[in-house]
Amino acid sequence: MALYKNVDFVAASTYAVFDGGHAPGVDAPSSGIYRCTVCGIEVVSTQGHPLPPLDHSNHSPKPSAGLWQLAVFANHDPS
Repeated sequence: MALYKNVDFVAASTYAVFDGGHAPGVDAPSSGIYRCTVCGIEVVSTQGHPLPPLDHSNHSPKPSAGLWQLAVFANHDPS
């Protein structure tokens, strides 16, 4: 689970960007922290770069079964 220390740096959101999952290897639609829908491991990914494969050691028995879901969105427009 993603953690934070300073409440002034995060806010709750209902943006659609958090809905759904994304397959390994597709370009990340947004920069931020993504969470595996099967095992919960988190990774940081940058918009436009491929999301990593689901072959991490604590993801068994079927690495191909999960998706990446955006957990924390890196907002590039602070206004």
